[in-house]
Amino acid sequence: MDSINEQSAAQGGSEQDRDPTTAIEPEGKRVRNTEKKSPDTVVLEGSQDIAYENEIFYLDGLRFWGACVLLSIMFFLVSMEISVVTTALVGISKELGEFDSVSWILSSYLLGYVAVVIIFAKFSDIFGRRQILVTCIFIFTVFSGACGAAQTMTQLIILRSFQGMGGGGSFAMNMIFLIEMVPASKYAQLVANMGFPSAIALGLGPVIGGGITSNTTWRWVFLMNVPIGASAIALAFLAIPRTFPYSERSSTTLHWSSLRAFDRVDILGSVLLLLATLAVTAGFEEADSRFPWKSAYVISLLTIGGLLWILFSFWERYVTLAKANREPVLPWRFFSERALVGILLGEVMLGGPMTVTVFQLPQRFQIINGLSSVDAGVRPVPFGVTVPIGAMLGSRIAGNLRVPPIFVAIGGAIFQVVGFALLSRLPSTPQIPPSVYGFQVLCGIGVGATYQSLYILVPLIVGMKDQAVGMGAATQFRMMGGAIVLALSTSVFNSHVLPALDELGLSGSTKNLPQTMALIEKTEVLASLRSTLSEGYNRQMYVLCASAAAQVLSALLVLKRKQWILPEQ
Repeated sequence: MDSINEQSAAQGGSEQDRDPTTAIEPEGKRVRNTEKKSPDTVVLEGSQDIAYENEIFYLDGLRFWGACVLLSIMFFLVSMEISVVTTALVGISKELGEFDSVSWILSSYLLGYVAVVIIFAKFSDIFGRRQILVTCIFIFTVFSGACGAAQTMTQLIILRSFQGMGGGGSFAMNMIFLIEMVPASKYAQLVANMGFPSAIALGLGPVIGGGITSNTTWRWVFLMNVPIGASAIALAFLAIPRTFPYSERSSTTLHWSSLRAFDRVDILGSVLLLLATLAVTAGFEEADSRFPWKSAYVISLLTIGGLLWILFSFWERYVTLAKANREPVLPWRFFSERALVGILLGEVMLGGPMTVTVFQLPQRFQIINGLSSVDAGVRPVPFGVTVPIGAMLGSRIAGNLRVPPIFVAIGGAIFQVVGFALLSRLPSTPQIPPSVYGFQVLCGIGVGATYQSLYILVPLIVGMKDQAVGMGAATQFRMMGGAIVLALSTSVFNSHVLPALDELGLSGSTKNLPQTMALIEKTEVLASLRSTLSEGYNRQMYVLCASAAAQVLSALLVLKRKQWILPEQ
């Protein structure tokens, strides 16, 4: 690569000034980059005075553009599947029944999505980038078709979880490809450009889902992924070399059937990470939804999840320090180095605004403003569109103006605080004030700038050895954060709304609010209910303000005497 910025020399995080063309891996290996263009020759000097070369090839020409098309397709599909079902749930429940379980159609996808991201990222170090990417796309495509053929609600929920595994793995592999397709000096621009498909998909998902269910069967919400996914697999074989990003002779990836490959797999660590992630995420998703916070179900899940995370961290420390053939799925440095902890905490806090805004604003527009599902899905589009615009602005500031990305991330978080604070002041009138779209723009620009900055910081800090795992960890922690903050915002909403419903003589449940409001004949009762619900949604914006402010605090952990910056182009 063009250059690698300075980074910590040991797990404790020493910050000595270094030659800008070198970096010290946590195991004590020195990495020196030449000034040559693709391929770059990178020499790693091991602790036993054994040197070897890794020739890293960047994609160019038709291969580069083919890979960009491939990544754009998968970014769009896997992100769209998060929100596309929100306007198809009614149609699904009418055919399959079990309306009380319909929320699990979304939850199961998110659980599968977050469960395996880091694991797939680490497997790509061992078995190869293209091999794992194709595997993830295959899983996503096959189970999309299976979801479209589901005959019961239980079948659909189970199949959606496997679809989520493929989707989460595909997203993580896409992020890894972005930072390995080009030199470090071009990270910012490529990450910003590739943010468009994902952000637009989240915003348009409800519109697409509503359009499909209004004009045909809900099954096409899933079936449409099959031909597109199959085309993506073919494109992956055409555009991406088998040993990418290394040359044939220097590649360290092994065939899946090789026993040496499985000797490198941290099986226990992978299992612990999978179970810990599922327990914590499921606990927060169910809290104050189907089960109260103080229920044995929620308390047990969160307690078990917390203990598994502690056990996982100690196991990864043991595997990292053992320096055997087994490679830790998440190296100990991600738990011990201040800058990496700060980035992962920032990703957790960023997940809230990215997730809650997409789900809660359409719901508000439907219930408070009486819009149809399709119309309500269109109104948050300014937020979805301005997220990639914020990412592009952030990349310009970090790349062209040479501003440290962490400062851009802090600026983006401040934009979020202001935007969500303004969204917390929306009135309870049926008419939507035009200012709401301007507030969404502020939030979108802030989210995009922080999103882009945190991602490009990962490879700058971790270096080549752990950059795949680092990108996977950033994705997984962001999605976990989305589930956690969504649960907290839902709890805040319910704690305000449910007592008010009881005072109005209405059922103490928020599951059928649209039907309840349609049956109310007294104008004063309807106005009081609308005011109560509006205040509940406004309080959810307070939670997002706090989440954005926490991003600033987490960024302070990344600050140091000499900041990480992008190499000159």
